[in-house]
Parts: sequence; C-alpha cells; structure tokens
Amino acid sequence: MYRKVEIAFHGRPMSIEVGRLAKQADGAALVTYGETVVFVTAVAAQSTREGIDFLPLTCDYQERTFAAGKIPGGFFKREGRPSEKETLTSRLIDRPIRPLFPEGFSLETQVIATVLSHDLENDPDIVSLIGASAALQVSDIPFHGPMAAVRMGWIDGQLVVNPTQTQLEQTALNLVVAGTRDGIVMVEGGAKMLSEDVMLEALFTAHQEMQVILDMQDELRHTVGKPKREITAAPFDEALFGRVDALLRPRVEAAFQLAGKQERATALHQAEEEVVAALTPEFPDRARALRHLREEVTSRVMRGAIVTEGRRVDGRGLKEVRPITCEVGVLPRTHGSALFTRGETQALAVATLGTSSDEQKIDALIGEYYKRFMLHYNFPPFSVGEVKFLRSPGRREIGHGALAERALQAVLPSEEEFPYTIRVVSEILESNGSSSMATVCGGTLSLMDAGVPIKAPVAGIAMGLIKEGDTVRILSDILGDEDHLGDMDFKVAGTAEGITALQMDIKIGRVTREIMREALYQAREGRLHILKAMTAVLARPRTEISAHAPRIVTLKIRVDKIRDVIGPGGKVIRSIIEETGVKIDVEDDGTVLIASTDGNSMQRAIELIQGITAEAEVGKVYKGIVKKIVDFGAFVEILPGTDGLLHISQIGPGRVNRVSDVFKEGDEVMVKVLEVDRQGKIRLSRKDVTQAEQGQRPASQQ
Repeated sequence: MYRKVEIAFHGRPMSIEVGRLAKQADGAALVTYGETVVFVTAVAAQSTREGIDFLPLTCDYQERTFAAGKIPGGFFKREGRPSEKETLTSRLIDRPIRPLFPEGFSLETQVIATVLSHDLENDPDIVSLIGASAALQVSDIPFHGPMAAVRMGWIDGQLVVNPTQTQLEQTALNLVVAGTRDGIVMVEGGAKMLSEDVMLEALFTAHQEMQVILDMQDELRHTVGKPKREITAAPFDEALFGRVDALLRPRVEAAFQLAGKQERATALHQAEEEVVAALTPEFPDRARALRHLREEVTSRVMRGAIVTEGRRVDGRGLKEVRPITCEVGVLPRTHGSALFTRGETQALAVATLGTSSDEQKIDALIGEYYKRFMLHYNFPPFSVGEVKFLRSPGRREIGHGALAERALQAVLPSEEEFPYTIRVVSEILESNGSSSMATVCGGTLSLMDAGVPIKAPVAGIAMGLIKEGDTVRILSDILGDEDHLGDMDFKVAGTAEGITALQMDIKIGRVTREIMREALYQAREGRLHILKAMTAVLARPRTEISAHAPRIVTLKIRVDKIRDVIGPGGKVIRSIIEETGVKIDVEDDGTVLIASTDGNSMQRAIELIQGITAEAEVGKVYKGIVKKIVDFGAFVEILPGTDGLLHISQIGPGRVNRVSDVFKEGDEVMVKVLEVDRQGKIRLSRKDVTQAEQGQRPASQQ
C-alpha cells in the first residue's frame, strides 16, 4: 500500500515514501530531503543458515553519479569499487541499527541505500540512516525501531541542525547523532576544539530534534507496516547454566587475576574447553548451548567485579589509565616517527611530507577536490596474535583511520603556513583496546617529530560503561574484553583546550544526560593524563623538518609569466627539473612551489625561474648579450626572452660611427635600463654604466 508523509525540517522539505518502489523487497523507503533523494531497501532471508547463532547483517551505501548529473570517469564509464565516503557511510548505517534487532534473530539481512539525487547541499548520509530505519519499520523484519539521525553544527556560537554543505565550510562542529525514542545510540563526528559542555548540548539537542522524524516513521508503521515475523528465541536454560557456572566461574575468576592479555586469554580458553568437554557426555545434543553459556559466565564475572567491587579485568581502578611509554624519531630515514604504547596497545606512526603534486584527488558527487592531509591505519593479524591473509583495508581499517584523521585535522596548520602535503600511517603492532586512539596519540607525536607546526598536541582515550540495574560504572581506557562485554564504546580525542573527535556506540536503551556528562569529563581527565605523558617526551613541534624531507620554497610570479616558465609542451620546466633534480609545482594563481632536499639544487632552480620571470627595472645594470646589430644600434638580451634597444648614441664613450665597429653578435655587454615605456619597450645605455657598476654583480645574477 502506497503512503507518503511529509514535513518541513529546518527550512527544507523532508518526505518518506513507501509502497511504490521495489515491492518484492521486505521493506523499501524513498526518503527526500531538499532535493537529495535516497532509496533504501531491507531484505531478510526466510531461513537461518546452519551453524549461525549471530546476526549476519550487511549494510551497503552506494552512490550513483547520475544523482549529481555526472558520468563516471575511467575506461568502463560505470561506478567501480566503493569510495571511502561510501565505505564510511555503510558503517554509519550499520552501527545504529545493529543493536536494534531482537536477541535471537539470526536471519541473514541486507540493507542497501542508493543515492538517486544529490542537491550538493544536503548530505545523503543522514537521509540514508533515516531511510534504513523506515524500510525496516514497514517491513516484516523484527526491529526495535524507529531510529532517526540528524547532523549538528556550531556556527558563530550557535548550534545548527542539519547544516548544509555550504554551512559546513564555516562550522566548528560536524556531528552525526542517531537515536531512538529512549535515547542516543550512535555518535560520529569532529570538532575544532570545542568544550565538553558544547558537545553535551549538541548531543541532547539532536535527540530532541529527531523526535519529529521518529513520528513520521511511526505513522508509516501504523498505517502500512507489515506484520512482523515471529522470532522464537531459545529459552534460557537456568539448569544448564548452573552446571556451567559452577565449573567455570572459579577458573574464570582465577584467569582474571592474570594481567597479560595473552596469558588471560589462554587460561580462559583452556578452562572453557575443559568445561565443555566435561559436560558434553552429559548433554550430547547441547554443544552449541554450552559454548554460548561459557561466554555468559565470563560476562557476568567481569561485569560483577566492576559493579560490586570496582575491580577491572587487569586490576586497575575505574579511572586508571594503563602505563604509557612514548618514543620519537625511532626510524632514521622517515620524516617523522613515533612509537606510542599504552598497556598492550602499541602504534607505530610515521609522518611523510610531500608537495602539492602528492595531494589526493577526490572525485565525489559534490565535485572534485584535493586532500592535503591523509591518515591511513593498518591492522595486521599479528597485532592480536592471529594468522590471516593480508588483504586490502576493510571497513574497520578505513573507519578507524577516518576517526584518527578527523581528530588531527583540527590542529593542522593552513597551507599558507605550511605548504606541504602530509601523510600519516599508523601500523598497529599490538592491540588490546582502542588502537584508533593510540593512532591519534602516535600520529600527533610523529607530526611534531616531522616539524609540522600543529596548533596543539592531540590525545585520544576510549571510555566504557557497565550498567546493571540502576548501578552505572564508567571506565577509562577500556580493554578489548571491556569493549566486547560492556554497554558502551565511547572514544574521545582532543587537545587540552577541547574536543576534536567523538565516536560512540551504545548497546543499552538509554544513557542519561548526567551519565554522558560524567563520561565526557572523565574522558577529559584521562586525555589530559595522556597528553602529559606525550609532552614529557616531545613538548612542541621540532623547529626544523627532517634532513630527508623536501624543503619547499614558494615564489610568486605574474600569471602571464606562467607560460614562460612551463614553455611549449612543458619544455622549459622539464629542462629546469632535469638540470636541478627538484620538484616544481605551478599553480594557476602564479604560485610556484619548488621542493628539494638539496639546498644548492633548489637555489639553482630559483635562479633559473627568476631569470625567466624577471622584469627589467629602470636604473638596474644587466650583463646582456648582443642579439642583433642594426644601423641605429644593437638589440641586447638582458633577461631570458627580454631584449632592449641600445641606441648608437648610448654606446659611447665618444661618438660611434658604426655599431659594428664596437660590437658583433654574441658579445657580452654591461648596460643600464634607462626606460621601459607603456608598450614594454626597453631603452638601454652603455655609456651611463659607471666604472664601479662595470665591476659589480649584474642585476641578472642578483
């Protein structure tokens, strides 16, 4: 049945339409905001695959270039592998809807969001999140929705709901918040060193604003929604759990006394395997249930110790940050490097400086643009003691890299201050909790080691939460087990002044404003502790860049001289590069960037370019070359491609009857510029060159 609901939402029309398109999908919604249109479908399999006891959910976001009136580039002229934007938006859709499926639902489910129209002002990611929830709401797929999302900005000291693409260029905040009626379920965004109070206000303003979008989805559900499939979750077997708990709990508690991740994991695995083996003869048809219950025991032991005793897996207090060690300059030939270790999480971060030719060109729906800062995150299997095939970066690697990149972006110098392209690579060598935040810390140190004049050091910390009844425990610097078995993963990065990046995923229904405030300020306390450890090793950026990094000199030439520097078919600029070995980038506004690790080569390139672009100055003395002799004088080249007339009356001293009596073509002669007229014609004199000027360094070599 067709149904469409419409509202005006912050100055733009928003509508959700169902029942007209893709009727064979379990659920489908066409969501329009402004003139951005996204079509989202949801389909779940009819039967569970053998051996599946988890939710196999796949979320895919895809952009069609026709949405912005473009034809794809490349040979095949069709969309190819997902862009970074598509990968990050797919993750953005997955994270808030995944915890809203009921426990026991294990049918393979796929949500696909396709951008059909983009008005270049309203980002399709928010529209896709709303569409995913709407498609699931009207489908027969069990789903504890609805869910909605908004983007928050901060412009001129005021919060802005769903800022446009134009407004995002001015905002100090870009924060996506997703939530249900009960509360916030997901947060992702960056800021320019904003305070905890501003972030808190943004979060709860967002939750209030999304209520009207939840109303739209409820209306659709009540009028055209399909009856939901019945999911019969296996009843919890208290008797079987009691047997597993009695055998396993003492050994789990003993394992949790071991501080090391590997030792603890080995002890837990051995205990669990022996308990399952001991009970399997008694319960031969309950092998899967036994393995599920062993994790339940582990979870209860860990959570119980935190809630009742305030004791964590590794023995730390709730606010305690693991031991930190920092090293800088660890690699001899790189431009900047740092090794950051926090507990059993270790990141090797390397910064590399390049020229404008190293910028990354992004061909997006909103148009082409260039990135001069890139952060890439690698998570090899050995970092967690595993053996796996090495493949191209997955969604996790891209997502973690984007979070760390956002955290550092806010403190980078402008291109005018530091005309380099910057790449940071984080190699995770060990992982036991928040390698993305270790990447932020290591990345900061590597940038400072490379001499990048960042505004302030940035540190990151991962926070956790355990909630049992009315009792809430907030954890600083969580371990992997605390992330997996806890109720919240909350990453905060920033400087001593304020927050630069925020990411949060909540597994429980509601987190109050008071709890969020406590978590943000506890995160600030931990962040300042980490910053103190970092700045004790390197307090500020080095004043000089590495000897192995290119030095960049910026020249400014007249726009009409660009063609002279480049030459026909690039002949001139290629000859300069071949002679000197430097890298040269010429911008359309006449900015010339010369990069080289060799000072002499750079100086020679500067002289060559200045020689090409120099203009004759009245009163200056030049060493010229006679190019042509005529009856009334000689034409002398004083600069490459620039000739002036040395009239016979100005050759002197004394009277000269014939120019050829004094010069022949190819002769060098010292001349002074007398005049440059409106047409650019240059009048020269030889007799006005004094004896002192004859011996001085000519202007063409200054």
